[in-house]
Amino acid sequence: MVQAGPHGLVATALHPVRAAIGIVATLVADRNRWKHEDVKEALRLRLDIYTQYTTTVKVLGETLRALGEREHPSDDERALALREAFRDSGIAVASERMWLIAPQPVVKASNSVFHCLRRICDGYIDGTAVSSPEDRARWEERGRAAAKMRKLMREDLGVGPLTERHSPLLND
Repeated sequence: MVQAGPHGLVATALHPVRAAIGIVATLVADRNRWKHEDVKEALRLRLDIYTQYTTTVKVLGETLRALGEREHPSDDERALALREAFRDSGIAVASERMWLIAPQPVVKASNSVFHCLRRICDGYIDGTAVSSPEDRARWEERGRAAAKMRKLMREDLGVGPLTERHSPLLND
């Protein structure tokens, strides 16, 4: 039979404590890793949502302008084509994703862009001519709103500011 001296008892008593410290350290490291992965995933999700929204905004704007320039058999058919383009653009889905995920300043800015596009669409439905002073003013408002939205999105994503405007002013 082996007898443990005083040092052996201390070493035996510390063994479970060391094991517990090792387990806790592993759990803390795993938790930190999971937190880091959650932050990265949330950032990727916001990037996806922001990309979808800005792309939808751009394509919808181009579609509205093209429909505004096109000849239509009647005012009613013009209005129908514009309303369908707005509805079918996917902006409602993209906007809802923004409302669910983005921080408040980005939601507010994206909503402003949405309403600018709605005013452009409604203007064309009401007969506003493409490139008329009224149309140009609406597009300038949309451009300013979109620039502010992109700035807030870039800040949220931790990307530095841009030194140039995405689209030049109509008067440039």
